Amino acid sequence: MLDTRTAGDPDDETIVFTDLSPTILSKKLDALGTPVCDDTIRQWMEDEGLRLRKIRKDLAGGSHPDRNAQFERIATLIDEYEILGNPYFSVDTKAKEHLGQLYRAGRVRCNQPFQAFDHDFPSWADGVIIPHGIYDPVRNRGHINLGLSRDTSQFACDSLLWYWNRIGQQCYGDADSILLLCDGGGSNSAHKYIFEHDL
Repeated sequence: MLDTRTAGDPDDETIVFTDLSPTILSKKLDALGTPVCDDTIRQWMEDEGLRLRKIRKDLAGGSHPDRNAQFERIATLIDEYEILGNPYFSVDTKAKEHLGQLYRAGRVRCNQPFQAFDHDFPSWADGVIIPHGIYDPVRNRGHINLGLSRDTSQFACDSLLWYWNRIGQQCYGDADSILLLCDGGGSNSAHKYIFEHDL
């Protein structure tokens, strides 16, 4: 019913966990001849620090020998661009969201509950939204363009072009170069020739 596991490092504290609710634990203990009400189990769990928790993504999956050199190179480029008054932007496509009467986590104040389908099948969606984010660290301003089709290199480039023509040029009229900080995957992957070509 309860399981234990060390947190990776032998010196770490042992993790105690269960996927059973206090009610189910109460029924299982009763069947084993040790009746305990679920409120007592709930209180014991609380006293022991056993609460509902999410998995945390804390463990590094390894490191590349050139990782530090990469970040030092990026920091040098950023310094050069700032000195010259040229802009640098961090760009990335965020998770797609299906549109329609589908369930969304969170709450909103309203006079009656919103209704959603009992399942979130993509085929029941009215469409999809693809947010492409552009962040300007110098101005501490972010911008999001919303796509309605697919997360492609052309979409990422169109998003950048729209942003530059309507906002970037007004803020950096004397710029003769732009530095783009992209992640390693998706539509703006540095490893995809098509992104470089479209850019």
